Amino acid sequence: MATLYHNITGELTQELIAAGNNFRARSISLANVHGSNAVSIDLFVQKKLTGKFYFFKQLNLPADTSFIYDFTFDNSLGEFGLFIKLTKSASETPAVDVIIS
Repeated sequence: MATLYHNITGELTQELIAAGNNFRARSISLANVHGSNAVSIDLFVQKKLTGKFYFFKQLNLPADTSFIYDFTFDNSLGEFGLFIKLTKSASETPAVDVIIS
């Protein structure tokens, strides 16, 4: 099984797995690499013309902590992509490392 690695910074929505990528995910590890500020995390799948479906919304991840979420995501049909959105809790730019396996 393949593993995907991402360094996510900023408050824009970012694609983690593209629709049609034929990837099967079983878990995701999120690590807040910011030393002093928490980050709020939205993790969701999205399909054009259908909308967003959240695994979690506004998950608060304190500074220097990690969160492992076991889930099943299979986009072999090519319909849904997996996305993340970070929201800062202070004036600093949020930064999270993501490992999907």
